[in-house]
Amino acid sequence: MEFFCGLDVGMDQTAICVVDDKGAVLLEVAVTTDPATIKGALSPYLARLRRVGHEAGALSPWLHPELLRVGLPAICLETQHVRAALHAQRNKTDRADALGIAHIMRTGWFRRARIKTALGYLLRLQLTHRRNLKRKFLDLENAIRHSLKAFGIRLNRIGRGGFAQAVRDAVAGGALISELIDAMLNARAVLWKEYCRLHGMVVKLVAGHEQCRRFMQIPGVGPIAALSFMTAIDDPSRFRRSRDVAAYLGLTSRRWQSGTSIDVQGQISKAGDADVRRALYEAASALRKAVVAVAGKLAVIMHAMWCDGTTYCGDQAVSTADAASHAQRRDRRLLGGLA
Repeated sequence: MEFFCGLDVGMDQTAICVVDDKGAVLLEVAVTTDPATIKGALSPYLARLRRVGHEAGALSPWLHPELLRVGLPAICLETQHVRAALHAQRNKTDRADALGIAHIMRTGWFRRARIKTALGYLLRLQLTHRRNLKRKFLDLENAIRHSLKAFGIRLNRIGRGGFAQAVRDAVAGGALISELIDAMLNARAVLWKEYCRLHGMVVKLVAGHEQCRRFMQIPGVGPIAALSFMTAIDDPSRFRRSRDVAAYLGLTSRRWQSGTSIDVQGQISKAGDADVRRALYEAASALRKAVVAVAGKLAVIMHAMWCDGTTYCGDQAVSTADAASHAQRRDRRLLGGLA
């Protein structure tokens, strides 16, 4: 007899369910979310415990390696696939989810979610915090613009550098509004300073990374697109074909087919990493062509370059002098980001 376990992981507690190969429930318990405690609860079944499944989540980068380290046969499951499998449950509770995951482990009907390397998560964290600061900065700037409209003040064609002074000049006549706006502008200035700091860290990292520099030889691909793609893929060998990368990033169309009368191909699936998809979309926009199609093609090209260790050639008719000129422009762009 073999045993299968499902874990419904929470921040404080984890629901555990163990079933045998016939589907009979042998254990249902909730313990502290700690790898050693989880192993202790499963100790009576360890000798014949075949699979321990848990859904991908915020704790997965820490929990999954720790479960493997203590000797549990842990498998991280794709969230979307688990959600679809558990959708038929009448009631959603931690106990029911753990039972459902245990049965998924028993039947073998699951998809593994990849746990990236620690370095990959660290690099991704830099991009994430950079993006968060940029969004907060833009939110503050838009809030300032919107509040001024109530007083009939419209700021048109004002650059980022002159924005603060233009706003202060516009509200100089009112003491209360001037003080309110000044507080917002000060907060905006701090966010901009820290955003520039994180952006500089990303640019320095890309400038010293050979693979990212080769990605940037592709027209339209800058430091953010290069690093976003690299951290999303993490290991290029996990894709057998480069064209599978476009589907992984959600840049291929959905299809709904049933019988002979229904066969609909819709918009792109938007599965996978939204930040990478956005970065590739922006890179493709620079080429002024069918943007989504080019974004998918960029993903395929970048993965193939990574696997083969080749450089981007583009038009075969491009001369060596043109290629050298492009490299010089790329280096100037990098050095400009470091300034």
